[in-house]
Amino acid sequence: MSYRPERLAEAIKKEVAELLRDEMKDPRVGFVSLTAVQVSKDLRYADIYVSVLGEKAEQNASMKALESAQGFIRSELGRRIRLRYTPEINFKLDQSITQGVRLIKLMDEVREKGGSADEQPE
Repeated sequence: MSYRPERLAEAIKKEVAELLRDEMKDPRVGFVSLTAVQVSKDLRYADIYVSVLGEKAEQNASMKALESAQGFIRSELGRRIRLRYTPEINFKLDQSITQGVRLIKLMDEVREKGGSADEQPE
């Protein structure tokens, strides 16, 4: 079992986060967080999962901005990470954080109404 895809995924995550923070000047890119990077076994493809804070329209605008910047990001990765082939990158929206926040809100609402699952009727 090779750990190379995992090491490359971590390096890509670090470099892309730095690129988004320091060098992306596109105003459409809102508050974007990288949640995960998955690299194929042959190291040719990388799926970059991002979470975007904001409404659906803001999320869509950020995703379009990231998709339009794929060439720039890939070329910068090629310069920063020495590989024979720079992986093709694909950005994917990660909804897990948004869903987690929604679930927490729902649980808080249930607690406020007094309907706790721990309480036993007498």
